Amino acid sequence: MQLSFRTLSTLTSLLCFLLALVWGFVPDGLLAIWSIEYSSAAGFVARRSAVLFAALGVIFYLVRNEAPSVTRGALSTGFTVGCFGLATLGFGEWLNGHAGPGILLAVLVELALGLGFVQTRRASAELETTG
Repeated sequence: MQLSFRTLSTLTSLLCFLLALVWGFVPDGLLAIWSIEYSSAAGFVARRSAVLFAALGVIFYLVRNEAPSVTRGALSTGFTVGCFGLATLGFGEWLNGHAGPGILLAVLVELALGLGFVQTRRASAELETTG
């Protein structure tokens, strides 16, 4: 299924805003899904992560209508690296027994987002060479 950059960016911004709310207000719930015990240190990191997710949500919402450009490509590539890095870390933590199987849902979402941005970047590059 091929998504436009606009659609993918909009979905990404909504997901980031949702994650900002969850990490900011109920981090213990998300950590429980991953079989990770909540602590004051985990809460501290979760609240800081919430702000980062809110920032990403704003960024992807504001760029959703941008035409293919170097800036849009850099944003997509950077987010793809982040998604694939998080997916790799999550899978590794699951294999090492540091997180429960619930982390695999996050891994799947991260892989899907990363692949989505690879696909939209590839489609944009094809348009530039044929257009």
